[in-house]
Amino acid sequence: MGNEAQKYVEVEVQRQDDSNSNPYWEKFRVPYRPNMNVISVLMAIRENPVTTDGKQTTPIAWNMNCLEEVCGACSMVINGRPRQSCSALVDQLEQPLKLQPMSTFPVIRDLQIDRSRMFDSLKKVKAWVPIDGSYDLGEGPRIPERKREWAYELSKCMTCGVCLESCPNVNSHSDFIGPAPLSQVRLFNSHPTGAMNKDVRLNAIMGEGGLANCGNAQNCVAACPKGIPLTTSIAALNRATTVQMFRNFFGSDHMVD
Repeated sequence: MGNEAQKYVEVEVQRQDDSNSNPYWEKFRVPYRPNMNVISVLMAIRENPVTTDGKQTTPIAWNMNCLEEVCGACSMVINGRPRQSCSALVDQLEQPLKLQPMSTFPVIRDLQIDRSRMFDSLKKVKAWVPIDGSYDLGEGPRIPERKREWAYELSKCMTCGVCLESCPNVNSHSDFIGPAPLSQVRLFNSHPTGAMNKDVRLNAIMGEGGLANCGNAQNCVAACPKGIPLTTSIAALNRATTVQMFRNFFGSDHMVD
């Protein structure tokens, strides 16, 4: 074992010193270890931030938290594909690894991006179940198991931003809220308590930047690291907003489903 030549991982990183500066590329060579992921490669560069041509540079900035594909913080573009860097294994990737920040979001520094666009969209569609003042009303209605199963699939969303990055209709020239917030509308509208605000959420996505901006490219469902049926949610919302449109027009006081 000791006589084997040391293997290396070749890495190219798109860097940016701050939100107002121009991006540039730097190349690195990191000693290879079995079972490395992209995070461990970045950690190795951080320990010794020297480029392949011997230039001392600054450590690379990136976001991470859970390291088990749950928090969504470590999203970046790896070899041209938006994904989680914690679950991106070096042995399954072509070299040189090309790491870039997701372009849909403003860059803070290097691979760090500002996902406020997503969080603001979740506020816009009221992606939560309002329970203030209801704590003393006892248990709410039980959710049927079949409904709980598909609702759980929608609840896996970790606001990672990968679906927005892969969607051609989410860009700096568009205010489209994107697939993830839309799917959350379906999730919370299906909840027995959340359904009380169903019309508010549907009206929110019927306006500018809402459901009509979806071009049905279906990139989102292919890119989602959690396999969330985003396009199924969007199809269901198309029907729900049509019903809501008639309710708004005719002023019906009755629930229409």
